[in-house]
Amino acid sequence: MEVLGGEPDDLTLRRFLHGLPGVDAVGLEQRSAALGTRSIKTTSKAWALDTIVRLIDLTTLEGADTPGKVRSLVSKAKLPDASDASCPSVAAVCVYGDMVPYAVEALGARHGDPDDGGISVAAVATAFPSGRASLAVKLADTRDAVEAGADEIDMVIDRGAFLAGRYGQVFEQIVAVKDACRREDGTSASLKIILETGELNTYDNIKRASWLGMLAGGDFIKTSTGKVAPAATLPVTLLMLEAVRDWHRLTGERIGVKPAGGIRSSKDAVKYLVHVAETVGDEWLQPHLFRFGASSLLNDVLLQRQKLTTGHYSGPDYVTID
Repeated sequence: MEVLGGEPDDLTLRRFLHGLPGVDAVGLEQRSAALGTRSIKTTSKAWALDTIVRLIDLTTLEGADTPGKVRSLVSKAKLPDASDASCPSVAAVCVYGDMVPYAVEALGARHGDPDDGGISVAAVATAFPSGRASLAVKLADTRDAVEAGADEIDMVIDRGAFLAGRYGQVFEQIVAVKDACRREDGTSASLKIILETGELNTYDNIKRASWLGMLAGGDFIKTSTGKVAPAATLPVTLLMLEAVRDWHRLTGERIGVKPAGGIRSSKDAVKYLVHVAETVGDEWLQPHLFRFGASSLLNDVLLQRQKLTTGHYSGPDYVTID
């Protein structure tokens, strides 16, 4: 309310969000392209690859997911490269809410805060990926996942409401889901706000949605569900990083960013690291402030790590198939 200068209703939110400076699309894309040309020295490549692994939310979000597949995913999350015990574990496994108990059970003693060496369980909720459900259903979806042991909730905003200008409705839903993330012991699951940037059409809309998610109390803003094209892109991620940078300057609060969907190669992931370091600083390169939502990215990173160790490229048979 202090940032908005009034109650978070449609009128106040519209005045604030449409009062944000417009996005210079050409400038944004040129800066992103320039950052994408930055190279990392060979001596830093091992650090970069290990950092990427530590920041991955290893994900399976398919209708055919089974408890066995989730257990297999958790095994890989714990020790991504079975031939190299020095390989770090990922930050989290991300699954549908009904798969959370199997992930928690499979993690066992490793279930915990990734900043402390543990592995979190993230659950998609709120009628993922469409968000087309009543608020009551969305809240029940969230509470079920939290009660089952989810440490993080990835919620989708109502893009239809947002695009129709019903900002107050989107705000209130985020606030309600945030409240549903609270546990009986007073702690709370972390809340990631999925904007589904591929459906927001313009950079200005993405900027407004980013600020709306932060105003409503999101702990992370996330690009995509991975089910809509385009998913994560470097210019969109840069725009969201600039939003959390400006939010931090305004409020002193640090908000995380999670690009998700379409990031498949270590070369591309390194570009994201550069964008983070150059926009918000190295401090954001830790699990509670930056994540990659990915499934196939990890294997490419593992093959690159093996190349650094052995001096030659390994084939895909040298890593497990997800």
